Amino acid sequence: MKNSKYQKTNYKHQKNLLLLLFGICVLVFAGCYSFTGASVPAHLKTVAIPLLEDVSGFGEAGLREKFTHKLIELFRNDNNLEIGERLTADSIIEGTISTIIDAPSVIGGNNIITTRRVTVTVHASYTDMKLRKKVWERDFSNWGEYTQGQQTRDVALNEAVNKVSEDILLETVSGW
Repeated sequence: MKNSKYQKTNYKHQKNLLLLLFGICVLVFAGCYSFTGASVPAHLKTVAIPLLEDVSGFGEAGLREKFTHKLIELFRNDNNLEIGERLTADSIIEGTISTIIDAPSVIGGNNIITTRRVTVTVHASYTDMKLRKKVWERDFSNWGEYTQGQQTRDVALNEAVNKVSEDILLETVSGW
């Protein structure tokens, strides 16, 4: 009888140990696989990203160039699509910086503005030039916050540009 009780206890420990090891394996291997949604179709190898237009009236010198360079950098780092020339690329992303709003975000005591928010909105589209089909067209909007001075406003504007650029990249490579 004693042996039988020992075997049941030992079996329970082995079973619990196996379940624990299985759970650890699942967690480890789940971390090895990343899912970004559907992949870009095989017939699309390149994307052209011409200089964005700026109709916001915000008056930030070099913003179109900064935004376009950020998009190109993100696509290069992503490696789903190579950057190509407008006339020969398989696809194209076109965009217009439509609005930039710099507004109070947090108002403290005595109605003093303590934090401001810069919100950037871009109207963009992605077109499959091989099939001559617009894949998506929509507005992207995101923001950055700052507390005081021109330097921190520039940091907030850069943050908003980076966020919108990332949103455009994600919509392009995972929107299939």
